[in-house]
Amino acid sequence: MPAAGAGQREPAPPENQNDPAGASAAARTRRIREVARDLLGFEHFRPGQEEAMRSVVSGRDTLAVLPSGAGKSAVYQVAGQLAAGPVLVVSPLIALQRDQVQRLDELDALKGEAAQLNSALSAADRRAALDGLADGTVRYLFLAPEQLTKPEVVDAIAAAHPALFVVDEAHCVSAWGHDFRPDYLRLGAVIEQLGHPTVLALTATAAPPVRAEIVERLGMREARTVVAGFDRPEIRLEVEHHPDASAKHEAVLHRVLALVGDGHVPGIVYSATRKGTEELAAGLGDRGLRTRAYHAGLRKSDREDTQRAFMADELDVVVATTAFGMGIDKPDTRFVVHAEPADSVDSYYQEIGRAGRDGQPALAVLVYRQEDLGLRRFFAAGVPAEEELQQVAGLVAAAEAAGIADGVDVKALREETGRGATPLARDLNLLEQVSAVVLDEDGAAHPAQDAPAPGEAAAAAHELAEHHEQVDQSRVEMMRGYAETTDCRRQFLLGYFGEQLEQPCGNCDTCDAGTAQEQPGTADEDTPFPPQTPVVHAEWGPGVVMRVEDDRVVVLFEEVGYKTLGLAAVVENDLLERRDS
Repeated sequence: MPAAGAGQREPAPPENQNDPAGASAAARTRRIREVARDLLGFEHFRPGQEEAMRSVVSGRDTLAVLPSGAGKSAVYQVAGQLAAGPVLVVSPLIALQRDQVQRLDELDALKGEAAQLNSALSAADRRAALDGLADGTVRYLFLAPEQLTKPEVVDAIAAAHPALFVVDEAHCVSAWGHDFRPDYLRLGAVIEQLGHPTVLALTATAAPPVRAEIVERLGMREARTVVAGFDRPEIRLEVEHHPDASAKHEAVLHRVLALVGDGHVPGIVYSATRKGTEELAAGLGDRGLRTRAYHAGLRKSDREDTQRAFMADELDVVVATTAFGMGIDKPDTRFVVHAEPADSVDSYYQEIGRAGRDGQPALAVLVYRQEDLGLRRFFAAGVPAEEELQQVAGLVAAAEAAGIADGVDVKALREETGRGATPLARDLNLLEQVSAVVLDEDGAAHPAQDAPAPGEAAAAAHELAEHHEQVDQSRVEMMRGYAETTDCRRQFLLGYFGEQLEQPCGNCDTCDAGTAQEQPGTADEDTPFPPQTPVVHAEWGPGVVMRVEDDRVVVLFEEVGYKTLGLAAVVENDLLERRDS
């Protein structure tokens, strides 16, 4: 039988539960390997890829947690060739969708079979994409989640009987995730409207509570979770400590200049503020580097040109806020330098993961001043007043009652409330999370179906905001722990995600300094609370043990986030109890 790759597709064979020899599974594996070789030139798979492909092709809802640069897109590219219908890929950024379509179009076997559907396209182009889905000429459709708020779009997709529904950057669906997006909350309902095609959720970073929430929010059935491991051993981890702002600024410039001078180009520098990106970019430019600043305050055309120039090797360094994030896939990026701590270890891992995707040695450096954490605490703080939330919910409900079918746009809400765009967006996001409002693709707010009264909605949103603040503050503290630890940084980083590295890595600054030691007490028989143990605390409620050291245990609590506890005090005072998972 010829390979089910270029020009030939067959649905995956049904699971044969009565076949003890596993012939159907073997056949699927053989066909997956044929397609991967013929379509992508794969002679072997990266960790987790083939396992995720097998799960999807067998018709199983699958959550694949694969490291940055591990080839997550290959999972749906190959599985899509063996699916019995078209593939939908929900992707959060238009630029990312465009890049993914271009990559598929470069494959001879898939040329012309991928399309995108988003607000940047003309009405004619959007119609053409849906027509292509209907007549079978479009096999892979990439779309923003906002498109799925339109009944006519969902109806057109349903009529095409999609076989695979892919959620890229799936951590965006989780309020525990570091890049939560309320528009992802609707995806579970849309999946059911489409008859629940096989669901594939993809992410590069997801702690256990995030994984659980992804599965729940997307309504995944009997989901299989494939975790390939978070370690990126080719990335060296370092932290430089500096006592004052001026010394730290000069240290960033000096370190980047040295890296570029040593041939470690290209690279990315992250700063927490727009002003910081511009000052650092100016300083590096004055010293002869090809560099630009990148942040959300720049014109869209300028941001796109900077990204293009970086990808085309026309820049040595981009100095950016986190706006330079998803979709940045330049495999030969040799270093990532942080001029300030990230807002969480989740974000930090995602950002440094943009280095060394070609598998060659790379470097991640945090230039650290303890006072910089104050900025992150400030960003993480702030709970809107319940009265403000009630006012916004009331205005949205009143507009609906007055027969305004198009909803209330953000500009009108700003004028009515006198609030700024950022706090107002936060209010609307909170109200959407508690099922009080729905935001359409144009950003207009409508009351959700069976929405609670404005007062009830405000109380629920306020409580949710308090919870988010506690979790966010705990993440900042974990970032401090990473920066200040004298133990192996990679053990700390992996332990945050619940993955234990038994030996110090030998590729971080603390290992070189000799302060990193093998951590005793990680084996089940040596500690009463091994990693991944579900526990409960009298005050903080249920949680999961994430990391164990010789004298400390890090627990991620559902209500208050991360807490580091002295193990001796925990045992002596019975602070934690095991609970059923």
